[in-house]
Amino acid sequence: MEKKTTKQIPLTELLDLYNSVGWYAYTTEPDTLKRAIEQSLVVHTLWDHTKLIALIRAVGDGETILYIQDLLVHPDYQRRGHGKRLLEQLVADYPHVRQKMLLTDDSTKTQRFYEATGFKEVSTQKTRAFYREY
Repeated sequence: MEKKTTKQIPLTELLDLYNSVGWYAYTTEPDTLKRAIEQSLVVHTLWDHTKLIALIRAVGDGETILYIQDLLVHPDYQRRGHGKRLLEQLVADYPHVRQKMLLTDDSTKTQRFYEATGFKEVSTQKTRAFYREY
């Protein structure tokens, strides 16, 4: 596996990875996905030769908040520690940033993963999270 930090990812590889995990809301607007990747604060990827197999990206200012926007691992490569390694690398890149946040689906599998990597649900911190759909 080859790790890269790049925002220049072939669109076909992005679409293949996002589709492989069922994130179709991203793939129905490919140009938007490409721009979102390019405008991210940082993007770390893992490759199996020329195949994109995992990606993590963050948005934010890199000083006071780091928002982990996407963490994806192709299903054929899951449960091998790739997601954990990418997440740990991203967090290590910004040790001075106090707020490291993410919003994810409500599944036991996902909860276990993030708790095992040191993340806590906001409800344990006497805080609230809000969102607004368009």
